[in-house]
Amino acid sequence: MQVILFQLFLVLYMSTVLGNLLLIAAVRTDHRLHHSMYFFLSNLSFLDICYTSIIVPKMLVNIAISSKNISFAGCLLQVYFYLFMGETECILLAFMAFDRYIAICTPLHYNVIMNTVSCVRMICISWVIGCIISSIDIYFIYQLRFCGPVINHFFCEVPLLLQLSCSDISVNNIIKLVGGTSLLCIPLTLILISYFKIFAAIVRIHSGRYKAFSTCISHLVVVTIFYGTAMFMYIRPKHLATEDADKLVAVFYTVITPTLNPVIYSLRNKDVQRAMRRLVGPTACNPNR
Repeated sequence: MQVILFQLFLVLYMSTVLGNLLLIAAVRTDHRLHHSMYFFLSNLSFLDICYTSIIVPKMLVNIAISSKNISFAGCLLQVYFYLFMGETECILLAFMAFDRYIAICTPLHYNVIMNTVSCVRMICISWVIGCIISSIDIYFIYQLRFCGPVINHFFCEVPLLLQLSCSDISVNNIIKLVGGTSLLCIPLTLILISYFKIFAAIVRIHSGRYKAFSTCISHLVVVTIFYGTAMFMYIRPKHLATEDADKLVAVFYTVITPTLNPVIYSLRNKDVQRAMRRLVGPTACNPNR
């Protein structure tokens, strides 16, 4: 099974990196994609590459060799960057929903509100908040003493790491609960409010409803997958926690979701498909071949 799993996760990881790099290159090289929606999308792709690269290469090494060790410093670094990228993505998805809200509900003001400076600020806010919150988390984890030598998982995840501590983890649990709830629930609430107003505006549109809705469906699918798995891991009741379920869900949001994101966003978007075909080569761009 280790040989099969190694090949499977290697293919998924390479697909993640290649698919997201292709999407970033398509946005950068096609002038028709030089506006805010695709600017956010290229940043999401970069986050997905970083996010999966923190976990999957080490997981592949552990599958391939008999020794499945990680140093304490390496474990903390993995936790820090995993939290950093995940928390940044939470906020970025909320800004992407706001972008769709402005585009559909106030289209005449779209270019004024979602200008280059505003988009760069939103991206910076996402990264800065992710960095600050993850730094607070890792600081309090670093203060703990650890007795258990084994993490029954394929990467260092906060809930399992806290179980190995010999110290009082009440402060860590409070930080995890408050931070996890705020970083998941507040952006998710803003996303739901944005889409409630978007759907209300779409209902009033007499023509072009499908086109307006199609610009949102990809983002909705990504939000559902990302927030659904994250909420299952971090704000569920303790009696629902099982080791096998944790591993299965973790594989989904660390390996599967970053692979699916470029597919989801390009599947219904002809502009992205056209830009990607140009990158592949002139033969792919010729409709007669």
